[in-house]
Amino acid sequence: QVRVVESGGGLVQPGGSLRLSCTASGTISRIDTMGWYRQAPGKQRELVATITRGGNTNYADSVKGRFTISRDNAENTVYLQMNSLKPEDTAVYVCNAEGGRMTFAGLADFESWGQGTQVTVSS
Repeated sequence: QVRVVESGGGLVQPGGSLRLSCTASGTISRIDTMGWYRQAPGKQRELVATITRGGNTNYADSVKGRFTISRDNAENTVYLQMNSLKPEDTAVYVCNAEGGRMTFAGLADFESWGQGTQVTVSS
């Protein structure tokens, strides 16, 4: 089993910054892509940013230029640096990781989701 755990959420004022962290653990063979998604009440879950093991990134248009995703492969950790936060960024931010895991029978794919961390941007 592969688990991911997020941290770093909180309450910030508009224009402020937060850095989210997500660490994967378990019987990991490799992690291919890690990413952040968010969901606010009344809205669909949306992609925020993803990053491949090789460092290729993808961002939602709404966060380009403000958020930066990065990862530490050795630590199985992905970060999301969020700057110039806006009230509309308020959501539960959920970490995702996918790749290969070790099982009793051999290798298998995995896709794991964290429980989420709340980010609230308000004055």
